[in-house]
Amino acid sequence: MNTTPKQDQQRFENHLKHLKKEKRHVWAWQFVIFVVFFAIWELSSQLQWIDPLLFSSPSSIADLLFQKATDGSIFLHLRVTLLETIAGFILGTFIGIFLAAILWWSPRFSKIIDPYLVILNAMPKVALGPIIIVALGPGYVSIIAMGAIISVIITTIVVYSAFQDVDENYLKVLNSFGATRYQCFKEAVLPASFSTIISTFKVNVGLSWVGVIVGEFLVSQKGLGYLIIYGFQVFDFTLVLSSLMLIALCAAIMYQAVDRLERKLIKNSK
Repeated sequence: MNTTPKQDQQRFENHLKHLKKEKRHVWAWQFVIFVVFFAIWELSSQLQWIDPLLFSSPSSIADLLFQKATDGSIFLHLRVTLLETIAGFILGTFIGIFLAAILWWSPRFSKIIDPYLVILNAMPKVALGPIIIVALGPGYVSIIAMGAIISVIITTIVVYSAFQDVDENYLKVLNSFGATRYQCFKEAVLPASFSTIISTFKVNVGLSWVGVIVGEFLVSQKGLGYLIIYGFQVFDFTLVLSSLMLIALCAAIMYQAVDRLERKLIKNSK
């Protein structure tokens, strides 16, 4: 059935309204879940359905964060962990993409190295922490290295798989025009794998936080990981949970930043 341009425009506007309405519903339910969770937590702690010493309460966590924000101490630890995580995220992601490009560039080398990648991916990278600290020293470098190493292998494997899955017809067309391997990579392989690379960014946000926090557990005297270990040592579980809440908040913000970047880049590429 034929439709007029006016009808098509009306359908498009109705579709946009439906999407906005659905988005508001999602936000509303997310807010309700958030409020209910913390309300139940607070109530359970006040009524001692749970052990207040072990599980603390949202009000106690808020009081502690306010005190540490007032004296400025929390910002020092937050800044240290955030900078280490961002550095580990950037290094792990881009080194992984670079290694994936090398594997795609040399099929023989990729066949040789493939079983070792599988072994390295299966190995618990966190267990390498003490070795990394001994090798690089007890400082920021070793912590950033932990944040990078924990994500670099999975990034390499996932992105390399995306490079391999690019339609061979694209490459044949370019080769028929005399394109070099670099031109094939730049014009076909990399753009076709763009969505996978961005998805890898999202995964690496969480992995980088894990690597950095584990590194701070082992060696740091500053940062949120240090506060968690210190809280356990002095049985201050409010401090532990406060640090965990800050980690969750910062990880969520980083994830949203990557998500916005993804939407912006995809929009510009159209």
